[in-house]
Formats: sequence, structure tokens, C-alpha cells
Amino acid sequence: MTTETQKETLGFQTEVKQLLNLMIHSLYSNKEIFLRELISNASDAAEKLRFEALSNGDLYEDDGDLNIRVSFNEEAKTVTIEDNGIGMSRSDVIEHLGTIAKSGTANFMSQLTGDQAKDSQLIGQFGVGFYSAFIVADKVDVFTRRAGTPVAEGVHWSSAGEGEFTIATVDKPKRGTQIVLHLKEGEEEFANGHRLRALVRKYSDHIAMPVIMQKEAALGAEGEEEEAKDTQPEDETVNSATALWTRNKADISDDEYGEFYKHISHDFGAPLTWGHNRVEGNLEYTSLLYVPENAPYDLWNRDAPKGLKLYIQRVFVMDQADQFLPLYLRFIKGVVDSNNLSLNVSREILQKDPNVDKLKSALTKRVLDMLTKLGKNEPEKYATFWKAFGSVIKEGPAEDYSNRDKILKLLRFASTHTDSAEPTVSLEDYVGRMKEGQEKIYYVTAENYNTAKNSPHLEIFRKKGIEVILMTERIDEWMMSHLFDFDGKSFQDVTKGELELGSVETEEEKKAQEESAKEAEGLVERLKERLKDQVSDVRVTHRLTDSPACLVLNAYDMGAQMRQIMEAAGQAVPDSKPVFEINPEHPLIQKLDHEPDEDRFGELALIILDQANLSAGGHLDDPSAYVSRLNKLLLELSQ
Repeated sequence: MTTETQKETLGFQTEVKQLLNLMIHSLYSNKEIFLRELISNASDAAEKLRFEALSNGDLYEDDGDLNIRVSFNEEAKTVTIEDNGIGMSRSDVIEHLGTIAKSGTANFMSQLTGDQAKDSQLIGQFGVGFYSAFIVADKVDVFTRRAGTPVAEGVHWSSAGEGEFTIATVDKPKRGTQIVLHLKEGEEEFANGHRLRALVRKYSDHIAMPVIMQKEAALGAEGEEEEAKDTQPEDETVNSATALWTRNKADISDDEYGEFYKHISHDFGAPLTWGHNRVEGNLEYTSLLYVPENAPYDLWNRDAPKGLKLYIQRVFVMDQADQFLPLYLRFIKGVVDSNNLSLNVSREILQKDPNVDKLKSALTKRVLDMLTKLGKNEPEKYATFWKAFGSVIKEGPAEDYSNRDKILKLLRFASTHTDSAEPTVSLEDYVGRMKEGQEKIYYVTAENYNTAKNSPHLEIFRKKGIEVILMTERIDEWMMSHLFDFDGKSFQDVTKGELELGSVETEEEKKAQEESAKEAEGLVERLKERLKDQVSDVRVTHRLTDSPACLVLNAYDMGAQMRQIMEAAGQAVPDSKPVFEINPEHPLIQKLDHEPDEDRFGELALIILDQANLSAGGHLDDPSAYVSRLNKLLLELSQ
């Protein structure tokens, strides 16, 4: 390199400093992953050059043999990773090596706890890439030049990984990037050919780019190095250098599949499951799709980068190609390699290519089939999947009508027939347990499991032994607004509309309900007059067996969950009043019926109304008025 010019010292982005500090301590036990991360980046750089060179062959600069070179110097205690890929300009270096250019970075940082084990997992989901170099190095030098730029526009970046870095302009004859790690004291083990070869074969054997190292001197009979016959050291390719998805499935081990997942996802954990398929015919493609075990930190940021790595005829085209899977499957990682798309492609062209729609349909079905198989054959793994991604899958019925039935079979819920809040009940399970004569799938939505489980609306269902699905996530009510039936059975929210139990109820029970309603007509009219500002109607219930009253929404009214979502989003919420249903068999209602004082009648009616609201998980408009009325009643009873 020649003399450095335009040298300046810059500070790391605050998040980089935090990440470096945490990573060096949290990931120390898994320090050897630095080589995997740096080789993975080098591979990406080479693939990006190959793609850009399709439209500009001059970028190869008369060197089309793309590779990655790993070398070391025992005396200097350095390890060097060099590629002849796309390289970086000065502005690229500042952007990529001085900041973390990821959406949701602040949210990621807020989740770090200081617990090394937990932070290690979270950092793994975030991806560390280049910064992993500082796990084993106390100084890192980067020499790089973007392909197609003059030799004099090379860049030298250097940092000790603390608070700042220097950047200068240098001559760099070869395009691409060279990273020199100055190993920390105690990390000299990595300045060793055998150690580095083992790590390349362990973590990067699947890299499609050849990883080259110099051959080491052979050992003689006495264990000493034999003199090289040739003064010029020879190169050898250390890895298989074959794209893993192009190989026969029978020849790929689970460990190799696992390492390839880590390469494309930068997740430190193992995948939960995967599917590898090759399709021939009118639509020719190979796909390797992975389901992660843990949700990424930015799962709920719908604008975060997502999608598959796209290859066309084994040539890398783009990362995060999000055209090939619907948004509710945005957590899927993997590769799709198509023979039906043009190499001269862009995101805009992909949106217009009919083959993309065909691929999206095929890949979506692949993922749904993979998840269905996981649910049937490995329920424990599926429970792990559902805990991480169940809420996202619930977006599916509204977004993907053509696959609605497949998605519905993936859903899991808690129910009144289980003893736990864990969502283990499928709709197929529910339908299989339906009572004779039961025509509907009953469910209740609530803020949490206890509120749902103890809802007064469930009393008649317990008495009849009818199972009710308990839905406790905010997305549930929105999801159910897009669902009407499953397996020929319609859905019924037990808190909305008039309750119909079909032939589960006997004619004698229905007749008794009619008589009860007729006997309570006077009380119902008194309540309608007193509560006309609070409720839309008053009627006798047959939902309740133990509670005095409950609130019921009209069939098409918005539920509490949807109201909260819309209010939080600043959306206008339509006005609506609930129906007040009373249980005339309850002592409190009977006492209310015999109350001659209209003022006292009104106070008692409001107390019972507010209690019904609270038992349904609602919020009182005027809590102090409720407390005042209740205190007044308690004082009267104590006198």
C-alpha cells in the first residue's frame, strides 16, 4: 500500500459501541464464529459482484476467478480474510462499518438485559457480521476498493473496537476487501493453519465460493516438517465450494443444513425445521426453506427487511426478495433458485413477471405443508413454533384466502377443555369433540386467559359440557372478523348476539326460558327505563347459571379488543351500547325486582351493570361513581 491520504478519525454510532461491548462479553464462549461471519460477508460480496457484472463486465477488471482467501501469520499473530468481490467505497465503509444500518436497532438494544446467556441468543438473532471480528481481535484493519473505481481510491479502515475508527485513502491494486485481525493475547490459537481449516470445514463448507488457503508443509516420520520440494507455496481449496441447495438431499447432513441456515440468517441458533425441494417441469426451481426456532427482534416491524435469497440459474441476484412469500410468512428464511426468471432482473421487473406469482403460490404451499407436517409429527416442536410465530400466522386468513383452510388447520388456542393457558387446541381437535347436535364453533375473546376462562358468558357452556375456545391475543378479534366457518361449522362469539345452542338445548329448556322471560317482563321494563342511557336493550338471559347479569354485544358490534387497537392507532371508534342480560333466578336480581324505592332500584341496577362490565374485562367510565354507590350500599347493610 502507498502513503495514506485524507485520513480522519470518526466515532462509532452509539449502538455500535453498545453492541461491541456486549458482544465481546456475551459471545466469548462462541468466539470461533467470527470466521464464519467474515467468510459469509466475503461470499456475499463476491456474489454481488457476479450479479452487477452481468450488466457491466468491466467490473471483473480482467479477473473473473472469484474466491475467498484465508491466511495467517503466527509471528505477527494475525489472521487475514480476503475476497475479490464487489468491495467498498469510502462512503460505503463509513456506512457499513461505522453504523448498524438495521431498522429496529433501538428496539433491539432495549431488549438487551446484561444476562450473557440471554443476550447471546438475542445478539445471534440480530446478526453481528463484521463486528464479530472484535471477539478475538483487539485491532482490525480493513483494506478495500470498490470494483470499477481507480486504484488510488482504495480505503483503509482501522479500529480497536472501542469508541472510534480511522479511515484513509490508499492505493489498492486489487478490487475487493482484505480484513486483517490482530489477535488479542490468548487468542493465538487462531493463527494456525490446522485450526482455521477445521473452522472453514465446520462452518463454511457449503459456501459456493472457493475458500483458499496455502498448503501446509507435510510432517515427516519424526514429526518434523519436511522441506518443501517447491519454493513457491501451493494453494488449495479448503471447502466443498458447491452451493448446498444444488446437492442431493441424501448427501447433506443435518449439521450441514444447520450451518447453511446460520450462513443465510446470521442466527446463532439452529433452525426448527426445513424443507429442501427441487421441482422440474414448466416451473423449474429449487428451494431450501427454514423455520427459525426464535422470532427475530423486528418481527412486528412489517417494514423490516425480509424475504428469501434469490438466485437465478445459480447466480445470486438479491437478498430479501420479499415477492416470493406472503407477509404472514415473513419469518421464513431460505433460498430460491429459479430457471424461469431472467438474469436481467430488478425488484420492479419481479413485480410484473407472471412466473413470480407462480413461484409465490408454490413456495407458500411448501411452507404451509411443512408446518402442517411439523404440527402432526412433532407437537413439541410445533408448540415452540407457535409460541414464536403464532400471532403472525393469525394474519394469514385475511391476507391469503386461497390458502385459508390450510392456515386454519395451523391455528392453536386454549379452551375450556384444557387446564392450561398454553394454546394446544386445533380447530380439528375442537370439531372432533363437538357435542351431538352442536352446530357452531363457540369462542370468547378477552384481554387475558383468566378473564376469558372466568367469563360469565361461559356458564351455560360449562353446564352443558360444550367446549369454548379462549382467545386472548389482540389480533384474535380482527382475525375472527375474516373467518366465517371451518369444516362446515360457523363461528359464534359467545359475547355477541342472542345465544343459539341448537339442538343441544331440549324443548323443555327452551319452554322454561320463554316462561322465565314472560315472568320477568315487569323488571325488564323498569331496567330499560332506568338504564336507557347506558344500554341498548335489556332481556332475560339463558347464558348464566351463577352470575346475576352480563353484557352482550350486538351481533355486528366491535369488540373490546378491536376498540383498543383502533383507539391506540388514533382511529375513530363507532358508538355502540351493549345489551344488558339478567338472570331472574339469581337472588340479587330477585331482590332488585322487589325493590319498591325507584331511586334505590336505580342505584342497585347501576352497581350490577358495572359489575357485569368488570367481569367481562371492561373498564368503567366513572370508577369513582361505582365505588361511591357500592360504599353506600355497604353502609346500609352494616346498619
